[in-house]
Amino acid sequence: MEKRVESLLLLLLLFAAMNSSSSVGVNWGTMATHQLAAESVVEMLKDNGFDKVKLFEADERILEALRGTHIQVMLAIPNYMLEQMSLDSDAAASWVEANLTAYAYPGPGGLNIRYVAVGNEPFLTTYNGTYLQHTLPALKNVQEAINRFGLGSQVKATVPLNADVYNSPLSNPLPSAGDFRPEIKDLTLQIIEYLYSNDAPFVVNIYPFLSLYANTYFPIDYAFFDGYGKGLRDGNVIYTNVFDANYDTLVWSLTKAGYPDMKIIIGEVGWPTDGDKHANIQNAKKFNQGLIQHVLSGEGTPARKGTNIDVYLFSLIDEDAKSIDPGSFERHWGIFEFDGKPKYELDMSGNVDETKGLVAVQGVRYMVRRWCVLNPRVEKDMDKQELARNIDYACSLSDCTALGYGSSCNHLNVKGNASYAFNMYYQLKNQNEWDCDFSGLGMVTDNDPSDDKCRFPVMIADGNSLLLLHKKLVSILLAVVEGCIVFLLLVC
Repeated sequence: MEKRVESLLLLLLLFAAMNSSSSVGVNWGTMATHQLAAESVVEMLKDNGFDKVKLFEADERILEALRGTHIQVMLAIPNYMLEQMSLDSDAAASWVEANLTAYAYPGPGGLNIRYVAVGNEPFLTTYNGTYLQHTLPALKNVQEAINRFGLGSQVKATVPLNADVYNSPLSNPLPSAGDFRPEIKDLTLQIIEYLYSNDAPFVVNIYPFLSLYANTYFPIDYAFFDGYGKGLRDGNVIYTNVFDANYDTLVWSLTKAGYPDMKIIIGEVGWPTDGDKHANIQNAKKFNQGLIQHVLSGEGTPARKGTNIDVYLFSLIDEDAKSIDPGSFERHWGIFEFDGKPKYELDMSGNVDETKGLVAVQGVRYMVRRWCVLNPRVEKDMDKQELARNIDYACSLSDCTALGYGSSCNHLNVKGNASYAFNMYYQLKNQNEWDCDFSGLGMVTDNDPSDDKCRFPVMIADGNSLLLLHKKLVSILLAVVEGCIVFLLLVC
C-alpha cells in the first residue's frame, strides 16, 4: 500500500513539474486554398513534440483529429462573432456547448482544451474601435457559459491582444516607461481585472520582425537573441533583444496597474520567410531557434528573472489565402511549407543540435508534376500590355507575393514573372487545362521552371482537387466508352 502511495505521489510530482516547465506551442491557421489532411498534421505535431496548439476557430475536422491526443488546445472565437456573443448569452452558451462540452472531457476520445481565445487582437489600432465595446461582455458571457457547463476550473477564457495596447519599443524604448494606451486604458484594465479574478492569463502577440519592418533605422541585431552589442540601458538593466524589452514593457504596464504577478502567455511570435527583404529562411531560423533556446532556458527576462515564458510560435504552415494588407510576408510565417515540408532545421528542445531537423507531414499527395508557363513561341510577337493584363489577372486571384521586392522570386525577368504568375493561378485552379490559356500566352510543360532561389510549386491534391480529378477521369472514360460504342455500331 505504501509503495502504491509513493508511486502515486511520484507521478503527481512529475505531472506538476511537467506543467510548470516552459514549453513551445504553435499556431495552426487554415487560411489556405489547399488544406493538408488534419489527421496528417496532428501526426506531424506529435512527431515533432508539439504539446500545445492554438486554433483560430472551432474547425470540426481539426478538433476531431486532435481527439484522444495529449496536445493542449487554445480554441478561438473569431472577431466577427464578438458582437453576437456580447449581446446574447445564449449564443455564447450554444458555442460553448457545441465546441467545448462535445470535446473537453477526460478519457479516450477527449480533447485537452485549456483556453478559449475570445477574439484575436480586437483592440488593434487598424480596426478603428470596431470591437472595443463587444470584447469584455463577450469574454464574460463565454466564461460564464464555461462555468455553467462545469468546465470553469479546467478551461479559461482570455483575449489575445496585440502589443500595441501598451507603449512599444518603437514609441518609447524603455520598458520601465511601459503603460497601456491612454484611449483604451480603462477598458484594458477592466479586462485584466476580470482575467485576474478568474485566474486566466494575459495573452499578447509580440512581433520583433514588425519592429524591423516598420522602421528602416531599427538595429537589426536587436531583433535577434545573439546579443545586441550596444544594448538598451533602462536604469541598471541592459536589454540585448527587443523581445525581452517588449515583454517587460508589458510587465511594467501590468505592475503599474496593480497586477505584478499576472500570468502572461505569448500568443503569437515568429519570423516570416518570404515577402520582404528581411523575411528569409536564414533570419527565420536564427530568430526562432534563438527564441526557443531563450524561453526554454528558464532565465526569464530582466523584469521577471527565472520565470517560465509560455509561447506559441507563429505559425505552423504557410497560408496562401491570408490578407496581404499588412504586407506580402503575411502568407509566409510558417515553419513548414504549404505541403508540410519543414523550411529549415529547428531543434524544438532548445539544444541547438544542427543534425536534428523537423519531421515533415507524411503521405502528402500532389497533383501531376506539370506547370503553366509563358509560351516561348509567342514571346517575340506578344502584346506587352496584354501580357501585363494577364499577369495582373493571375496574381489578383492567386499568391504572387514571392515576386515582390526583396522576395525569393524577385530576380526573375519578365518571362519568369509571367510564368510564375501563370503557374500560381494554374495550380490554384487544380491544373485545369483551360486555366493555362491566358489569351493564348500560356502553355503546359513537364519541365520544372524552378531555379535555386525561386520554387514553382505543384499544388497538393486535397480532397476537393482529388474529387475534381476523379470526375475528370470518369468523364474521359465515359467519352472513350461512348466513342467505342459508336464505332462498333458503325462497323456492324
